[in-house]
Amino acid sequence: MNSIIQNILVFLAFLGSVTFLVKKFIWKPKKTAKACGKNDCGCH
Repeated sequence: MNSIIQNILVFLAFLGSVTFLVKKFIWKPKKTAKACGKNDCGCH
């Protein structure tokens, strides 16, 4: 019984670390530049 719980915890830790690495290095959200003067953001 303990080995089953241990295997599940190891798998969850591995899955969490892989998800973190994918989000950090592979999947990057598009950044929108909201600088005044470029796209008329209405800040003046």
